[in-house]
Amino acid sequence: MRLGVLAGEASGDILGAAVTRELRGRHPDLQLRGIGGDGLAGQGLASAYPMDRLSVFGIVDPLKRLPELLRIRRRMFQDQVGWQPDCFLGVDSPDFNLTLEAKLKAQGVRTAHLVSPSVWAWRAGRVHKIARAVDLMLCLLPFEPEFYRAAGVPAICVGHPLIEELRDLPPQQNVREALGFKPNESILAVLPGSRAGEVAALMSVYAATMQRLAASHKDLQFVIPAANEDRKRQIGAVLEGLDLPVTLVTGRGREVMLASDAVLLASGTATLEAMLLGRPMVIAYRMPWLSWQILSRLAVTPFVGLPNVLAGRQVVPELLQDAASPDQLAQEVENVLQFGEETQVPIFTELAAQIGGGFAGRAADAIDALTDHRRA
Repeated sequence: MRLGVLAGEASGDILGAAVTRELRGRHPDLQLRGIGGDGLAGQGLASAYPMDRLSVFGIVDPLKRLPELLRIRRRMFQDQVGWQPDCFLGVDSPDFNLTLEAKLKAQGVRTAHLVSPSVWAWRAGRVHKIARAVDLMLCLLPFEPEFYRAAGVPAICVGHPLIEELRDLPPQQNVREALGFKPNESILAVLPGSRAGEVAALMSVYAATMQRLAASHKDLQFVIPAANEDRKRQIGAVLEGLDLPVTLVTGRGREVMLASDAVLLASGTATLEAMLLGRPMVIAYRMPWLSWQILSRLAVTPFVGLPNVLAGRQVVPELLQDAASPDQLAQEVENVLQFGEETQVPIFTELAAQIGGGFAGRAADAIDALTDHRRA
């Protein structure tokens, strides 16, 4: 079985690795070709390019890197057409993958896309491009397939990998001890994002928020999980010289959230992780001015956090752009530290029950059916 695969950032690499691991168990002769990170490398992918060359943020950053991105996509197209995989699987990174998938589909290559773009949230017109690009959309959230079917796009919900992954975490008290915290300490997890652009836009605001909270909560400890060593250095540079009770670790984002009493975080998958872990949270996000002016006009949903999207109402405070000021953030975090267990967590439990598990197996079933392969 030949599978083309392209993951443009760390979260997609994790998902792609889970699916290809399941496929390899069914098809020991599975061959992979494309772009990915360490997770897909562990399943046998020799990445054609370093994955981080595709990790861009907002709208302006991709424009600066456009010649390189177009060159990579052109070469990937040529390589996949020449190789003729049974299926090409684009994992997330829709702005890069969907155009590539459309070109490959036009050449007769079957295409699947894992992780639905948020067409139900903004730029709904993209669904027409998706219809030209994919033979099958693999959705993680239960409300997404109906949207695609209404637009004539084959789609299936394969559940969410976080359901199983988060069940494997140790008890909260064990995690707190492993991170060096005492049982009676209050902990705020602070997650400024995994991309350099996100950290640059958010970390100074988060640091000022932490200063305000530290002044009024003498027992409050802060812990920041950096996505990698580069982000750790970037975050450390912002914190340098500040008198804050903060612990900075590399990775371990889920453990940090589990150990915390509340979470201050950027939007994205981390909001779903915090919800499934039952951690009260405040969402704060900023991006470059031009990107915000463009994206905010394309939005068709009032929410950016997945718990709020799933609930259809604001369960979690969302402070975006200018609203994400240190004073306002500190006030919302204080409120969540005091009342979040009562106001947010019961709703999180209800929402988690709506999301199915069995992700890797269901995704592999869908790809097997699409490629006419069956279990070995």
